Amino acid sequence: MKIGLEIHQRLDSNKLFCDCPSILTEKDAEPNSTVYRRLHPVMSELGEIDKASAAEFSRDRVFEYQYFRGSSCLVELDEEPPHAINPDALKTVLEIALRLNARPVDELHMMRKIVIDGSNTSGFQRTAVVAMNGVMESSQGPIEIPLIAIEEESSGIVKSPGRNQIYKLDRLGIPLIEMSTTPVIKDGKHLKEVAEKLGMILRATGKVARGIGTIRQDVNVSTEGGARVELKGAQELKMLPTYVENEVNRQTELIKLIHELRKLDAFSFKPEIKDVTKTFTKTSATLISKGIENGAAVLAMKIPKHAGFLGRELQPKRRYGSELSDYAKHAGVKGIIHTDENLSKYKISEDEISAVRKAVHAAKEDAVVLVVALEKQASSALKMVAERASLDYVPEETRNPLPDGTSAYMRPLPGRARMYPETDVPSIPINSELLDEVRSSMGESLEEKEKILAKMLNPEMAKKMIKSRHLRLFDALVKGGANPKLVAVTIEDTLVSLRREGFELAHLEKSLKDLFSEYSKGLFVKAAIPDILKHMAKGSSAESVVKVYRLQKITGKELEKIADEANHNMKAIMAKHRLQVDPGELAKLISKQKKAK
Repeated sequence: MKIGLEIHQRLDSNKLFCDCPSILTEKDAEPNSTVYRRLHPVMSELGEIDKASAAEFSRDRVFEYQYFRGSSCLVELDEEPPHAINPDALKTVLEIALRLNARPVDELHMMRKIVIDGSNTSGFQRTAVVAMNGVMESSQGPIEIPLIAIEEESSGIVKSPGRNQIYKLDRLGIPLIEMSTTPVIKDGKHLKEVAEKLGMILRATGKVARGIGTIRQDVNVSTEGGARVELKGAQELKMLPTYVENEVNRQTELIKLIHELRKLDAFSFKPEIKDVTKTFTKTSATLISKGIENGAAVLAMKIPKHAGFLGRELQPKRRYGSELSDYAKHAGVKGIIHTDENLSKYKISEDEISAVRKAVHAAKEDAVVLVVALEKQASSALKMVAERASLDYVPEETRNPLPDGTSAYMRPLPGRARMYPETDVPSIPINSELLDEVRSSMGESLEEKEKILAKMLNPEMAKKMIKSRHLRLFDALVKGGANPKLVAVTIEDTLVSLRREGFELAHLEKSLKDLFSEYSKGLFVKAAIPDILKHMAKGSSAESVVKVYRLQKITGKELEKIADEANHNMKAIMAKHRLQVDPGELAKLISKQKKAK
């Protein structure tokens, strides 16, 4: 088994080739305008057509792009050439490269990477190698990082109605750093460690974006006798070992299945597609009858000697039939129905099954696949199923990591044929003056950062904080005068608990700066922070929450009065005024009053 990792992290700066800010619009925001595009592949510098691009082109899709004024411009619409590269983004990538002991290139040359899945209006993504031959340490030995690049983020997908897709242009053009390792990662646990440490190195700069979706991992896995497969865009760090385990199992089971099918000589067949719509004119199968009512055809095809194999499990709850169905979906259909399934769940009768098997001349050892869709789509889908079923090897492909730890086919694995030079962006020399400027502005290294945190916090919280995606926010709040321990507990414990209860701060940094600013004035006590944050999650300021819900800190003469009335019983006072009284201040007051007596 071999495992390699690619990390894509958004940088905290304006967009890469224009002056638009790197901000995302609200989820349900109305676009200012909409444009439509069809994309097609072009030949690479070597005169080749990339097979992944060819596969996307065969889907014959129309793409809709939502334009938002303030976060997009004519550059994102591909109606204007790219501006000069964002110098801040480039310096950030150079800084990270230097932290990883990589060698910067002498001159930066932008390339076009052909991408026609709709994620870019131009049909390509701009990318450039910035540095090479970096290295980082891990518990299993050094991890080489042969490539560090800068590139532009893709558009964000909104939804996929049928074959077509809708994208938002606000995300397009945000600068990314891409880093790839050599395939020396030992296993899933080691993969998680490597991904985590690379993420920590990135966050330690204080110059990368944070939040869900700002960092993505592409995991490359290959097994002996199998193939290299890319799991594209895994976001959950804790799920990486599960993805690796399931992909290794998938390939292992596929290899077994292929050996069995080879013995049966089951791969050499010519697909014959039959229209069996008339068989289902009086069917009780709602899925089929509704399709026919809407103008769909029911097409069938036999896969010789595959009976029993389509139901073979390759991943948890995903079978060989699921693999074939993934291919069929690329023609725009919702999936396939096959004879290794329990067809009674669709209410397909035994007579209907027999009639279909007879129509396609299927013997007992043959599997039969059905597709319900417009005739052209259904025919294309079955051809794709036949293409996949005829492969007597584990194919190289890009797969989509699913939330349950399994994966689904996305497209063929892209190759070198998708790259060609970018002629609209001039080359940039990476000279000693630029590198000296980057070095002079570099902050602490990850190791130095760990030592600083160890002095501020207890060992357990220091470990949490160095791994936190909110490390930069922690630094900003502490530099603003907030107590490090209180900030760390609020970010890593209090906010986590509140999220579990359904409370989420829409503007985290702004809200926490407001909270700790008011706390520094002595407006409220530590114990009130969770309650204040709950109400701030609804959009209120810290000051207004404290006033409305009467959470002001009790101190001075008022505290003395309460202590006297409670006969200096600290337990009773805290039980009644826990959210308004500082226990340390109360303890000192009670001690002072007792001594005075």
